[in-house]
Amino acid sequence: MAVHPPVVVHPPSPSGGRRVTIRGEIAGLARGPADLLEFLRRAGAEDVRLDDPELIEWRGGGPEHWPPPTT
Repeated sequence: MAVHPPVVVHPPSPSGGRRVTIRGEIAGLARGPADLLEFLRRAGAEDVRLDDPELIEWRGGGPEHWPPPTT
């Protein structure tokens, strides 16, 4: 059985931002790294490296990929 990271950052949405799930629960829509770090802090994780593959699974682009919303 494969073990997946507890945090998943989903592909960017057309309206901007990326959905974040923590342990299978939706944490919210992050519009940048600061939002993601806040979701992690609320979940009890601090001093997190956003490029830690054991903690975060990035889908549709890595930690540097935060496209602006389309209008």
